[in-house]
Amino acid sequence: MSLPVVLRPEAQEDLLAAQDWYEKQRSGLGEAFTSAVEAVVERIEERPETYVVIRQGVHRAKLKRFPYVLYYRVLSDRVEVLAVLHGRRDPGTWQKRG
Repeated sequence: MSLPVVLRPEAQEDLLAAQDWYEKQRSGLGEAFTSAVEAVVERIEERPETYVVIRQGVHRAKLKRFPYVLYYRVLSDRVEVLAVLHGRRDPGTWQKRG
């Protein structure tokens, strides 16, 4: 089952903020972060049920090189990314997004 992956506006903001932060740390690192996110999104798109369900149908997909996690849910016609957060950030952040 292959479904399109859509980032909610809040998740897009998370992604851009993290990308900007990494880019300020070292030139090109923001692009590497974005590539790591894109790789996970491709895996989710191909096999959305691969990653563990952590709460009420919400899955958690960890990035390999960076300490970030994508929280998403599988809907009938798409995969909706709720958040792109640092792994040590309070999980309540994405839970409030519903």
